[in-house]
Amino acid sequence: MSTQINETLIRDIIEEVMQRLGQPSTQKSESNQSETPSAKKCPACQNKFGVFQDPNEACQSAYESYLQLSEQGVAGRVKIVNIVKEICYAKAQEWGKLELDETKIGRLDHKIEKLKGLKSLPGVEFLLPYAMSGDHGITLEEYAPFGVIGAVTPSTHSIPTMACNVIGMVAAGNSVVFNVHPGAYRCAVTAARVLNEAIYRETGIENIFTIVNPPTIESFQAIAKNEHVSVICVTGGPGVVKAAMQTGKRAICAGPGNPPVLVDDTADIDHAGWSVVFGASYDNNLLCIGEKEVFVLDNVANQFMAAMEKNGAYRLNDAQVERLSKAAFVFPEGKGGGCAQPTVNRDLIGRDPEVLAKAAGANIPSGTQLLYAETSPDDLFVIEEQMMPFIPVIRIKTVEEGICLAKKAEHGFKHSALIHSHNVKNMTDMARVLETTLFVKNGPCVAGLGNGGEGYSNFSIATTTGEGICNPRTFTRIRRCVMVDYLRIF
Repeated sequence: MSTQINETLIRDIIEEVMQRLGQPSTQKSESNQSETPSAKKCPACQNKFGVFQDPNEACQSAYESYLQLSEQGVAGRVKIVNIVKEICYAKAQEWGKLELDETKIGRLDHKIEKLKGLKSLPGVEFLLPYAMSGDHGITLEEYAPFGVIGAVTPSTHSIPTMACNVIGMVAAGNSVVFNVHPGAYRCAVTAARVLNEAIYRETGIENIFTIVNPPTIESFQAIAKNEHVSVICVTGGPGVVKAAMQTGKRAICAGPGNPPVLVDDTADIDHAGWSVVFGASYDNNLLCIGEKEVFVLDNVANQFMAAMEKNGAYRLNDAQVERLSKAAFVFPEGKGGGCAQPTVNRDLIGRDPEVLAKAAGANIPSGTQLLYAETSPDDLFVIEEQMMPFIPVIRIKTVEEGICLAKKAEHGFKHSALIHSHNVKNMTDMARVLETTLFVKNGPCVAGLGNGGEGYSNFSIATTTGEGICNPRTFTRIRRCVMVDYLRIF
């Protein structure tokens, strides 16, 4: 009799713990599947498959989907994450071309690679609880969802960032409302509809993430004010980051960067040349972590530039750089008839090297990956995050000078920086001075996101608000469950 009581008690305890973890119990898992579709309360939200014109309807539907996801527990999250990963992998070529056709920026091969790379993103395995036990009982701290997250994505990586956010946020138990960049929303809407329809077929949840079509400043404001939205997550430039931080809600902000590279005379110069060309030309330098300017010791500068050319870089002369600069930067009129701060010409962002070469008046060989030139440290191409397959190279006399100039060029964004060196002191000094979220040693920028280096990837790198490279834990809040005295086994 006592054995039966103990077994029943153990089953009840396991059932309670599993429910607190969000895992559906064995008794309820079958009924959840049949009950889920009828759990909807908003008739206008049905048959949308994530795409809404009204931002408030998008928020309402996302909230109802969050409640449905909560019923399905961890198993439901895993299923959705796998669906998103598999479809993005299968449709990488189709969606990569779709995005390139709409935005006209970047490279198709790298857009395909970014979508396929989503398979390696972390999921629910990042949410292991932390347990403590002692003389006074046991305590369990768990990563719990916020509920509905409002997200803003950039034009540079529209579908990959949206899908990446869905994977991390849904793995954490949330639903999402997207206000994507107006310059890359059509491809995102197409992908959102396909993904949501597939998720609905497998789980009964129709709108686990929603998207406003078309996106506007007003739709972003409506999402930010909606009562169901608990957190704002933005990936973009200074303007959208500032807007998110003024909403009054918790903001997770992946802001701008201008990553500098330092090359000293202890480095493997040939490898450094290859790394800079590969990283700075990746998707035509649209990556926020991409190499944007290089500071190289004078005694190895010629060797370094030769290594760049061997790996597909083409050098512009001073006159060509001047022409390119006039095309690449716009000088709007400021108050009093003067010139305001220059801005980057959007027509050249992320364009192929051939387009930039034409603007510079240069004829470049077929297959050129990257343009470069020697410049001064205060050149506009050094100061501005220009996101073009062009990189300025600056000669320096000492490593200390290079670190000082790198810090100035990075503008205190604390985003990303790189060094090519075998001198540990130089690596340490640069890391301490710049304090960037990503610091890559002896590799291309993409190694910082697991492409050629160890670690996981994400397209939201929250440098402004300090969360770093986002993962499912980023989109959770910690909850503590305490049981006093009992459940100790020794």
